[in-house]
Amino acid sequence: MAESSAGTGGAEDGRCAADAAAGVPLGGRSWSRPALAVLGVAGAALVAVTGLFLAAVFLHVAPANSLSREYREQVDGVVYPEFEQNWKLFAPNPLQQNVSLDARVRTVADGGATRTHDWFGLTARDLAAIRGNPAPSHADQNLLRRAWDFYEGTHSAQDDSPTGPRGKLAEQYLKRIALQRTGRSVDGERILEIEFRVTATVVRPPDWSGEAAPPAPKVRELPWWPVNDEDHRGLG
Repeated sequence: MAESSAGTGGAEDGRCAADAAAGVPLGGRSWSRPALAVLGVAGAALVAVTGLFLAAVFLHVAPANSLSREYREQVDGVVYPEFEQNWKLFAPNPLQQNVSLDARVRTVADGGATRTHDWFGLTARDLAAIRGNPAPSHADQNLLRRAWDFYEGTHSAQDDSPTGPRGKLAEQYLKRIALQRTGRSVDGERILEIEFRVTATVVRPPDWSGEAAPPAPKVRELPWWPVNDEDHRGLG
């Protein structure tokens, strides 16, 4: 019996070795050559795309050089706005303001009458979701804040006009974040326009510092922006 078992095991081992040598996976299952070709091409494409993305992020955060200057438009197109890198945490002059963003909408009823609604706090909602949460969402912590930084860096503080080609992209990004939270309508009325209000409050210095009290908060209202079906695309 022992010899019989050993013989059977030896034959099985021989078949496994032969299958492995022939490229047949253990268990008798095998991929067809077209399937292997598709998997190979897909794997190579994934590696290539990942490599290009990492290279773009590296060029974005690295000191300016001839390569990053040559392909700046392409690099910005990959990084902005979702993957923008910010290193202010390690800068000599960290952020010293609390920025609060509010919004309000103007709706239109079926009969054509319009109505302007009250302000609602976008930042306040994020803070409410963060407080008491041991593992707060990255979106609650940073999405709205980075969207405003993106807008502020691409618009004039005097008249809110775009200062570069990415200005309109920043407006659309900020608008879509707000519309994602309001939906297409309010109280059954379609949203026609949206407006933002930003309040910047300087962080009060500690009493022992001897520094002067901070100035009063600065309030900035942006122009009304129209809302259309394209602004809701992909938002549900």
